[in-house]
Amino acid sequence: MSRSNPIARLVRTTPVLSPSETVASAVSTLLESGVRSLPVADDRGRFVGVFGEREFFQALFPRYVGQLSSAAVITAALDETIERRASASGDPVSAFMNTEHVEIRPSASDLQVVETFLHHRVLILPVIDDERILGVIDRAEFFKSLAREFLGQVAES
Repeated sequence: MSRSNPIARLVRTTPVLSPSETVASAVSTLLESGVRSLPVADDRGRFVGVFGEREFFQALFPRYVGQLSSAAVITAALDETIERRASASGDPVSAFMNTEHVEIRPSASDLQVVETFLHHRVLILPVIDDERILGVIDRAEFFKSLAREFLGQVAES
C-alpha cells in the first residue's frame, strides 16, 4: 500500500448531485455511476450530504416502512407502490439525502478508513478537503482491495 498518500489509490471520482436535483435524475445518475451512493454538494461545491440506495428507498416507500419490525402484513406489490409514489420522482434530493457528515480527509490512513466503515453504516466515504469533494471511497471497492492484499500476503507466507 502506498504510504505517502495511503488512500489516494482508493479515491474514485464520481458525479456529484445537487440538493435541488430531482429524485428521478439522481437515481438515473446513481445507476450510471456504478456506485451505490453519491455525494451531494451545494451551489458553492461544499459537501452537504449523500444520496444513495437507502435514501431512494425512503423516497419511494412511506416513512413508516423503516419503522416496522416486519413488513409481512403489507401485501401491496412493488409495482403498486411505485405507481403510488411516482410523484416522488420530482421531489428534490434535499428532501431525502443523508446530511450526517461521515467523511474522510485525503491524508487519512487505511486504518482510519477501516475504522470509519466499521463505525458507520455508509456505502461511500466522501474524501473532503476544505469542504470540497475530491472523490469517494466506495466500501465495496475498499473491501476488494483489502481482501486482495490480504490474500496476496497469505499466498506469500
